[in-house]
Amino acid sequence: MIQQIKVASSSNVSSVAGAISNIMREQTHLEVSTVGAGSLNQAVKALAIARGFLTPSGIEICITPSFKEILIEGKTKTAIKLKVEKK
Repeated sequence: MIQQIKVASSSNVSSVAGAISNIMREQTHLEVSTVGAGSLNQAVKALAIARGFLTPSGIEICITPSFKEILIEGKTKTAIKLKVEKK
């Protein structure tokens, strides 16, 4: 099963980057979910930092964005899913 991380606009970028790095050292895939511009911004910054953590270890990552419908408080929202894979 693919590990999932949900990022909010208030998420700490360094903490998210560390979590992404740790997961990608152990697994080949990861899914990062965001809803809204602020959370997407935090997720992209975290992915850039995580890439910097992983590259010296010889791990390169590739990110593929897509849309995903999710249910929040009884309402359907469109989330952006960032699929992270090892190259």
